[in-house]
Amino acid sequence: MKFEVAITDIITRTSDVKSFRFNRPPGLEYKAGQYIFIKLIVNGNMESKPFTISSSPTEKDHIEFTKKLTGHDFSNVLNSIKIGELVGIEGPYGKMTFEGEHERIALLCGGIGITPMISICKYCTDKHLNNKITLVSSNKTEKDIIFKDELELMQQQNDHLKVIHTLTRPTDEWEGCSGRICEEIIVNEISDHKDCIFYICGSPLMVASMVSILHDLMIPDEQINMENFTGY
Repeated sequence: MKFEVAITDIITRTSDVKSFRFNRPPGLEYKAGQYIFIKLIVNGNMESKPFTISSSPTEKDHIEFTKKLTGHDFSNVLNSIKIGELVGIEGPYGKMTFEGEHERIALLCGGIGITPMISICKYCTDKHLNNKITLVSSNKTEKDIIFKDELELMQQQNDHLKVIHTLTRPTDEWEGCSGRICEEIIVNEISDHKDCIFYICGSPLMVASMVSILHDLMIPDEQINMENFTGY
């Protein structure tokens, strides 16, 4: 489906990450984990880039996508957009989705790769699903954790959701995991990992590293779903 919509809200998530919301167009249905294309005029030309929907299908009044502000032309135009301005959207697309079909899932993500995972976590929490979910999210510092407060609230609301944050540049005060997501973290935090369906989202290097680790843990490809994110 193709629409032109007005931005209704802009939410600062971290120093370099913003969420953009617009009213949900009539008839637009999507699954948690899917993405849409956003169309903007950049340097006089229409450009289109994919963004995972960071809202949940259960949120009927709006749709949200979230962007890391990279300093590239498309990113700069989006960063300068104001409430009420129009953007083009097309979608939804994507097969890395979840609607409760797996009893046990593990979500591995780095940085802005949290966006499909937050949609999945919101969906399961809002629907009161009994599916067991472990989310392992890697960031540089505690200030870089996107949706930190939202995830803490969801853990209070959903007994089946476990969230693990690991930092590559932790302070001395940080009491959580440190370093990139590794085999040790997966084994220690996801004791039943061999029974999980894995969802991975992050940079191409991060995704490739996670797949390699899961293969070392004898997780077959049919238990691995992935999405690569690149900056623009």
